[in-house]
Amino acid sequence: MKISAIRAYAARVGIRNQLLVKVETDAGVYGWGESGLSGRELAVIGAVEHYAGFLTGRDPLAISALWQEMYRSQYFEGGRVLTAAISAIDIALHDIKGKALGVPVYELLGGRNRDVIPTFATTSAPPGPEMIAQAQSLVDAGWRAMRLSVSGHEEKAVYEPREHIAETARWCVETRKALGEKIVLGVDFHHRLSVAEAASFCQKMPSGTLDFIEEPIRDETPEAYESLRRMTDVPFAIGEEFASKWQFLPYIERDIHQFNRLDVCNVGGLTESMKVAGWSEAHYVDMMPHNPLGPVCTAATLHFAAAVANFAWLETRSSPVETHLGFDDATLFPLCPQLDGAVYKVPEVPGLGIEVDETLLKEARFTPWEAPHLKRRDGSVTNW
Repeated sequence: MKISAIRAYAARVGIRNQLLVKVETDAGVYGWGESGLSGRELAVIGAVEHYAGFLTGRDPLAISALWQEMYRSQYFEGGRVLTAAISAIDIALHDIKGKALGVPVYELLGGRNRDVIPTFATTSAPPGPEMIAQAQSLVDAGWRAMRLSVSGHEEKAVYEPREHIAETARWCVETRKALGEKIVLGVDFHHRLSVAEAASFCQKMPSGTLDFIEEPIRDETPEAYESLRRMTDVPFAIGEEFASKWQFLPYIERDIHQFNRLDVCNVGGLTESMKVAGWSEAHYVDMMPHNPLGPVCTAATLHFAAAVANFAWLETRSSPVETHLGFDDATLFPLCPQLDGAVYKVPEVPGLGIEVDETLLKEARFTPWEAPHLKRRDGSVTNW
């Protein structure tokens, strides 16, 4: 069996673009993968085309060797664009190998550790009574872990952290009072804060209010996170934008964080994800995968979550209070993971357990999208 073609499709699905990659073989077996570099899909397509040039005609079952060749085949190794392309191809190769051998992908990763995959959901209403009502509805529906809204994310042009952290902290405290101590609560600041702002936010709440704070500051400097670590006891959940095991390395080995928000569609696919999981297990860091993309990402991450021992929760964006509005459209994805209450059942079918209507995918249009280019009130650029 040889790779006969690699095809990349960037298309608007629901409220966002998805970049899906299909790897075909001369035996008629094919696999699907997905890239996670949202907003830069065209750059990733270029990288996929580069890789297709030397992967065509190769053995699709030699996944590890092909990963190494993709990563090391140019002088400039790695980088988010390249590893996003590698991720999609690597996931598709696992899909092919699972189908060829007649086993679910998690069997290629060492077998499953669990039968169901617990998820965490995210409220969509801004901090306030409606957010608490949404959180309570999630509890009533079976969720035991969730991410609360933060003030200011609804604004599309200007973001001033100091205007929002007090409001967010206030409603986090109120939500904890309303839901009690047994529910896991966190917030995601999308790396919008400075060290001082993040510390101020955490210090405005009683200890134990939050079980995690996600991406409070940017990740380029581990020392900055170490500084923040000394100022707060709130566990950190970071890593969704990390593009290799090497980016995770200082955070894991220096005991900076407690949850890895690894994205299998950014970090280098399932091959790289399993390596990060092993390091994390040795340091008692739990895996809490990033999963805001499409059904291919969800399917791949389910197999990863089934196979690793140190797993906490999988992100879902299909809860009753927040949906990606058609991103898992059953007409385009006739076979894809579906929530069963607050959990996903581990797939039993060979490969990823995903099917895509390629005819409809070809008809779907790609819509260029830019993340909000936020500024502060003084006109300076800040993070989205």
